Amino acid sequence: MYEHLETAKTTENLRRIVVDPVSRVEGHGKVTLLLDENNKVQQTRLHIVEFRGFERFIQGRPYWELPVLVQRLCGICPVSHHLAAAKAIDQLVGVDPANLPISATKLRRLLHFGQVMQSHALHFFHLSSPDLLFGFESEIGKRNIIAVLNEYPDIGVQGVKLRKYGQEVIRMISGKRIHGTGAIAGGMNKSLTKAERDYLLEDIDQMIQWSADSVALIKKVHCSNLPYYDDFATIRSNYLGLIQPNGALELYHGGIRAKNDKGETIVDHFDYCNYNALIHEEVRSWTYMKFPYLLSLGKEEGWYRVGPLARVNNCDFIDTPLAEAARVEFKAHTDEAMVHSTLATHWARLIEVLHCAESIKILLNDPDVMGHDLVAQGEKRYEGIGVIEAPRGTLFHHYQIDENDIVTKANLIVSTTSNNMAMNESVRQVAAEYLSGRELTEPLLNNLEVAIRAYDPCLSCATHAVGKMPLQLELLDVEGKLIDKLVKHSDGQIERA
Repeated sequence: MYEHLETAKTTENLRRIVVDPVSRVEGHGKVTLLLDENNKVQQTRLHIVEFRGFERFIQGRPYWELPVLVQRLCGICPVSHHLAAAKAIDQLVGVDPANLPISATKLRRLLHFGQVMQSHALHFFHLSSPDLLFGFESEIGKRNIIAVLNEYPDIGVQGVKLRKYGQEVIRMISGKRIHGTGAIAGGMNKSLTKAERDYLLEDIDQMIQWSADSVALIKKVHCSNLPYYDDFATIRSNYLGLIQPNGALELYHGGIRAKNDKGETIVDHFDYCNYNALIHEEVRSWTYMKFPYLLSLGKEEGWYRVGPLARVNNCDFIDTPLAEAARVEFKAHTDEAMVHSTLATHWARLIEVLHCAESIKILLNDPDVMGHDLVAQGEKRYEGIGVIEAPRGTLFHHYQIDENDIVTKANLIVSTTSNNMAMNESVRQVAAEYLSGRELTEPLLNNLEVAIRAYDPCLSCATHAVGKMPLQLELLDVEGKLIDKLVKHSDGQIERA
């Protein structure tokens, strides 16, 4: 059994199973199940129990610190926060992101492709491939990258080297693989030298080949386990992400497109600077992570998914040839307009790795990445909004400053937050379909984690509901029975529940 598995009785004669922590994700979370006397699942919740509060940390800081400061949200996706913050402070110095100098824009895009490649490779090969290669209920000693390297050495080594290459792209541009500096207000602080460009070109063809091989691998794994892989943790949802003006897949800068589960367009090419008119957030008492939803559809129907599955579903095409061919095969997997299989997110993720590898080659052969027109500036503004497609999905950074250039307000909607409701629904589906009525064992409970890992959640980035969470005090007797409960709300009012 899990060392982190807890069981307790509740007042309703239900048994609570707690999986704590959820493993092989970035950050800390837990899952609770409420079971009746017949082991039937009555309730399932994914709780995010760590608190970060970065929205408050950055208030009072000068805006030019933000691209470096917000990287500390995460060691896995720091570049995504770096660039989202940079796009926001571009506007504070009077420059719209679409109007940056061409060399700065292409360097940022190259940096971002390296980030998406390394993050996707880390997630698939290190965190998820053990489940996919050995089985969801395999022995716990096999659920790690070391076991993959031992039994599938070629696959394991390719995954490690794909990630390393993406990190080298980051290092050449920002000086460090993690928490470097590159983007500044209005542009970039350096371009690539010819030696740096040539160094990255040496291995790019091999990276493209390995990326194509990884797409073939996940297609084989997925399609050899049908209909199980199509049905596992699968939910119907809305989908949201950035899109190019021509409808192509976009990771760095574009308008927002949202579609419903039938593939019908909800909004298209929506200006992300007006995101507050599109998306609202709900707070719930049992988690530090918010629940975003599309305002036009309401809380019950307006939740949505972001990330690789959403992006590949939403786009009309991918503008690199190998990834586009892979997208066409992916979409042909279903007769519906949208692919809803949660496990197909891995397939979409590796299609994006291939797209990144192809795009990196194109940019490395573009002389503009060695150009020196890197910074622009206009008339000062007091509000900036930066949005980017992070590996896990659409990432929003919104800042307001005062006349002294000090941040007075910050709002972040990170990708994992947008997937919060979807993750809860997927966990609920797995619990009801595969766990309910069975004697729960450690290998069986790993099914819950498999469902969560498909979303590649970064729970550390996603926890920031400071000032809005009620404080709860529960008094239990020795048998776990609730004797009394007090709730202190954010307005200071105390309620006896």
